[in-house]
Amino acid sequence: MSDERRDGESEERDDDGGRADGDGRLDRDGGDGRERGDARVREYDKLVRDRIPEIVRENGEVPETHVATGEEYRRRLREKLEEEAAEYRESGDPAELADVLAVVAAICEAEGIDREALAARRCEKADRRGAFDEGIVLERVRSADGASSPVDEQSP
Repeated sequence: MSDERRDGESEERDDDGGRADGDGRLDRDGGDGRERGDARVREYDKLVRDRIPEIVRENGEVPETHVATGEEYRRRLREKLEEEAAEYRESGDPAELADVLAVVAAICEAEGIDREALAARRCEKADRRGAFDEGIVLERVRSADGASSPVDEQSP
């Protein structure tokens, strides 16, 4: 995927939200570009795909990483889910939706959730409460006496 920069040059976007500029260097979304000494250091502090450190090295840069485990890993997966969902919401790009599904798969693995059981649960909820096929937008709910009342996510 290619993006046009303000200076008119194009950038190639990789599948993890980063950009490779004309020099092949990765500039990941979320990096703050902070200068540290003579070397430019971009800070991320986020979960990335397994091959990203290798790709960074191939581009002549040095990644600083650690392996998240246990609760930290599960927390970072939830953060990544929000990040990828926001990217899909902003772009509508099916590649971003694929990233959402990849994170959901990783969450299932980390949490010991059977993906078939999850799909069955999705179907059960659709049977009980409906799906999202009709595009219905709930604007408000009024009590029987006509006054407005807040909507609880579990109510309708």
